[in-house]
Amino acid sequence: MYDIIVVGGGAAGFFTAINAAEKKAVKIAILERGRDVLQKVKVSGGGRCNVTHACFEPEKLVKFYPRGENDLLEPFQKFNPTHTIEWFESRGVKIKKESDGRMFPTTDSSQTIIDCLMDNARKNRVEIITNARVEDFVYHATQPFPWEINVFGNRIMRAKKLMLGTGSDPATWRLLEKLDLTIIPPVPSLFTFNIKDERISDLMGLSVPQAKVKIIGSKFESDGPILITHWGLSAPAILKLSAWAARELNALNYKFKIEVNWMSGKNIGEVKEHLHQQINLQSKKNVMLNAEFGIPIRLWKSLCKAAEIGEFQKWAETGKKHIQKLAEQLTACKFEVNGKSTFKEEFVTAGGVDLSEIDLNTFSSKKYPSLFMAGEVLNIDAITGGFNFQAAWTGGWLAAQNI
Repeated sequence: MYDIIVVGGGAAGFFTAINAAEKKAVKIAILERGRDVLQKVKVSGGGRCNVTHACFEPEKLVKFYPRGENDLLEPFQKFNPTHTIEWFESRGVKIKKESDGRMFPTTDSSQTIIDCLMDNARKNRVEIITNARVEDFVYHATQPFPWEINVFGNRIMRAKKLMLGTGSDPATWRLLEKLDLTIIPPVPSLFTFNIKDERISDLMGLSVPQAKVKIIGSKFESDGPILITHWGLSAPAILKLSAWAARELNALNYKFKIEVNWMSGKNIGEVKEHLHQQINLQSKKNVMLNAEFGIPIRLWKSLCKAAEIGEFQKWAETGKKHIQKLAEQLTACKFEVNGKSTFKEEFVTAGGVDLSEIDLNTFSSKKYPSLFMAGEVLNIDAITGGFNFQAAWTGGWLAAQNI
């Protein structure tokens, strides 16, 4: 018999259990279906753990959540990145801010966060049970321990309160549907675009620090760094776009067209004017060998080739036709996307328990007040940059205060 059973040994589950145990000495168990807990914490941020983001105003913070923006303002007023940093630093983990606003432990190791959560769980006598796959949970309204949790191997556990921090787990959603909770069908979010195009086929590993990308025929656009990969395009500009347009791209079966401006702050008119000036300023210089606008030379050469500029062509030999084509390649470079790639360990979905089912003051179910949920089990997701973890910390903390 437990006061609280937490299903899911991830960020939301641990944060709920620790904060609940610190608030009141009760019997708590975390059930993790795998061999190890906190695996998503371990791999996040390239193994450094992007704990949160340096966006401290709730009104601005909610703008980073394609699903949840309209619902998270009040929760973030109660627990936001300021509180997250204070929480970890008060337990010995120093947090630093990087130039793009992402925040990491100063050790640059996710193990620091894992150790903090594990140590505080043990210190507060939270029982951690691994290889415990929950196959069902049943609610018995009239019993003092109303939640019956059936764990693989015919193990029956009972709890007064049940907390779900199971992430993007279809099995949990199916069990919740049996309890008559509404589930928004999940679709992938935060994925890279698969593109086969000779303009980028030999440029793997090349990055552009500030570009703009838009999905042709839609309202969706994004800016930020772009990385050319073996399979196409990635990095924040692409990942943000995939998050905001997650449902629309799923409906298109991930076949669509994008337009890339390799220089986010410049339009085609400005670029054409600058290129025309080079005809006089650099008349004898080879166009391909003299990249402009800070464009990486290998990408510049590829775009020049696409604009039909010759390998040995000088600026003096470059007319209006070539200037127009090169300006288009630089500011409106069109690509066909045919598929997506996701990183399995850091997989994020759009979808989950409909937020209309949840009291977001307590992160409890409106139909079952002793059932709590936080993290990606809910229809909340964010762009890359520490925002998904922040939603987990916020939900876990508020659940703990009310469990």
